[in-house]
Amino acid sequence: MLTCLCMTFIAAALAGCSGKPAQPESSTTPHNVTLTKEQQGSIHVVTVAATHYHTTITTTGVVDFDRNRATDILAPFSGAVTKVLVTQGQHVTKGQALAEVASPDFAAAAGAYRQTVLAAKAADAVASNDRDLFAHQAISARENAQAQADAATADANRAAALQTLVALHMDPQTIAAIREGKAATGGQGVIRAPITGTLVTKAIAPGQTLAVGTTPAFTIADTTTMWVMANVFGGDAAEVRVGDPATVVTGDGGKPIAGTVTNVGAVVDPDTRSVAARVRVDNADGALKKQMYVTVHIRSHDEHTGLLIPVSAVLRDDENLPFVYAVDSDGSYARRSISLGARVGDRYVVPEGLRPGDKVVVDGSIFLQFIQSQ
Repeated sequence: MLTCLCMTFIAAALAGCSGKPAQPESSTTPHNVTLTKEQQGSIHVVTVAATHYHTTITTTGVVDFDRNRATDILAPFSGAVTKVLVTQGQHVTKGQALAEVASPDFAAAAGAYRQTVLAAKAADAVASNDRDLFAHQAISARENAQAQADAATADANRAAALQTLVALHMDPQTIAAIREGKAATGGQGVIRAPITGTLVTKAIAPGQTLAVGTTPAFTIADTTTMWVMANVFGGDAAEVRVGDPATVVTGDGGKPIAGTVTNVGAVVDPDTRSVAARVRVDNADGALKKQMYVTVHIRSHDEHTGLLIPVSAVLRDDENLPFVYAVDSDGSYARRSISLGARVGDRYVVPEGLRPGDKVVVDGSIFLQFIQSQ
């Protein structure tokens, strides 16, 4: 039934078209289409005018942690893991104990600190006594100066030993106990969280032997914000600037996530021939995961001026070249070849083929193409 109605409409349209009877064309150039006033009522045209616009670059990207808010924890000392106190995916706070390690390094550092505390205490006492004796002219200036220098050296050694314990993540209570003459309990070293965040990687287990500075232990990241590394190709790289707004779309049908370009790479990747644009996005609901592939839309801050027409106005010929139907001076509809630039929302930029003031058909183009082909 629908097919019959369509054929009836087209037949009526053909009967209403004015012009000479169909004859063999001597040229391959399509003739203009002329419609009756009634048929023109179903044709919608727009007037082309210069418009200010911003380009939007659509590309792909890969999700990564915000590296300003994530850290990989290497073993701060050697030894065997005796206990892991956390599980992967757990939220941890800065300073929280993550694992205990039976560490000779820890015990040696604690002993060294205790020795420097005693040495500094003795040297400070001698220096204080010699200052008093020198004030009463009981010793020479040289002897007093030597005592003060020895005290300063001892104090510096104590401070260096203390920094070693801090680097080994020893808690303040244990350091205070050592300073008071108590030994560190059983040489147990404790690996602590340097930042607050989510424990995204747990790479050690009880019984494993750690090597200081080389064995990966944990990774902690604040996943409330994430980075998306977008691939920008060719001339699009010149359109992207730090501060440009961006939208990230996941493949699971989730809602778009707003972000901002925070860095544009200065080097072209030799494998992909693209430049990396880093987009920082809010991830409070945890929708983005590391290594997830996403679609990224970056809206350039740079403003351009040009002629834009609706996407619905553009048709393709037998060679797949774009064209539109424009209203000619006599009211007929002429096929006009155009070139297409960037797509801006539901419109195309037209660098060539149209001029300001041209009237272009946006609804009814397919009907005109059918009439013209008869």
